[in-house]
Formats: sequence, C-alpha cells, structure tokens
Amino acid sequence: MEKTMTVHDVSRLTGISIRTLQYYDRIGLFPPSNYSGAGYRLYDEECLARLQMILLFRELEFPLKDIKTILDSPDFDRNRALEQQIRLLEMKKEHTENLILLARGMKLMGVEYMKNKQKADFKAFDTAKIDEYAAQAKAFWGNTPQWKEYEQKRKEAKEDLNAAGERMMEEIFGEFGRIKEKDPASEEAQALVEKLRSFITEHFYTCTKEVLSGLGKMYAGGGEFTANIDAAGGEGTAVFAHRAIEVYCNG
Repeated sequence: MEKTMTVHDVSRLTGISIRTLQYYDRIGLFPPSNYSGAGYRLYDEECLARLQMILLFRELEFPLKDIKTILDSPDFDRNRALEQQIRLLEMKKEHTENLILLARGMKLMGVEYMKNKQKADFKAFDTAKIDEYAAQAKAFWGNTPQWKEYEQKRKEAKEDLNAAGERMMEEIFGEFGRIKEKDPASEEAQALVEKLRSFITEHFYTCTKEVLSGLGKMYAGGGEFTANIDAAGGEGTAVFAHRAIEVYCNG
C-alpha cells in the first residue's frame, strides 16, 4: 500500500502552514489523494510532486487561479516548466553571488574601496535580465493577453505561414542592421520601428507601445534574442533596435 501523509505531515515537510494547504484544497489547486476513515486529508507522492510545481510557479509570481489552470491543462509540459524554473533559479543564484562578492569587497576594502573606484558600481544590483526572463516564462504559460492571442493565431495559421513570418522578422532586423550606424531617432529608424510593431501585431499579438518597449529591452538584454537579432543584422543591431524603439515609445 502506498504511503500517504496527513496535512500536518505535509506542513512539517514543506514549511507551508496547514491553513494555506487547506485553502489550496478549497480552491481545487492542491486536493488530497484520499481521506482517512475519520475524514482527514491524505496526500500521496503524486500530490507532493504537484505541490512542488505549485511552489515553483509561485516563484514566478503566478496567481493561484492561473497555476491551477496551467497544471490542469492536458497540454501542460512539466519538463518545459522545470527547464524554465532551473534557468530562473540559476540567474537568481548568479545575482546573489555577485551581491556577496560586492559586499565582501566593500567589507575588506572599507572606505578605500570606494575611493579607488572612479564611480560606484551598481551592476550587482541589476535584476533586469531576471525580470525579463521571468516575464518571458509567464508569457509562455498564457499569463498575458498578448500570449493568448499569439497562441490562438498560431493554431489558426499553417506551419509554413509561421515559418514565413519568422523569415520576415529576420528581414526587418536585417534592415535595422543596415542603418545601425545612423541616429536611432532618424526618420528611417523610426519608420522601421513602426514596421516592426505593425508586423508583430498582424502576425503574433497586439503590440502596444508598452509591449514594444518591453520587447526592445529583451532584444538588447543578451542571450538568445540578442544573438539571433545580431545574426540577422550584424553585431550591434539588437542594441540599435532597442534604442530606436525607446525613442519611438517615448515620443
């Protein structure tokens, strides 16, 4: 017979209060696998695995109702979710380690540490990349209207049209690359931003200025997005596109 745990056992194991676990049950997020003869909640290993996923999605600050929808979906990809969580935790770990190194340096050098610096270094406090990655992961799981609209259009479109759309995006960034030495505020650069925004709205999701600004930061934030854009338009294209987008969105 499979071993089960009571709500008190789960609370002690996880550090989650009994009241919280009972609330999770009431909203259908974390139901027990069975009940004892006396009516007490019982949880098996499968329940605990679900609770782990709940807590991981909470790290991305998902609302509980959205976590329930995701986990109950027949299309839920557990491995994909774990890959995203691992990457996010790695980024947070790197961020923490950088803060530790900074604090140690300040402690060891004292006032001299600041005197020897031309200006204070605040890079260790920057969480922009973490925030952007978390936003991408949340978008993937349907937590934004834009992603839901994109998913619906993907279902309605044929595979070859999606591939054509991706090629056209590369062409647009290629155009950015050809003018990347110009002023991001130039008429030509701003026309390209408008072209990019219109293309995204038509083929993927409604691209508001707020969404576009977030995309621009993501384009220049390093990693796969930056590499792909620079591959299409040459080194520096992603940064130039970001600057042109910022001018457009702030205009």
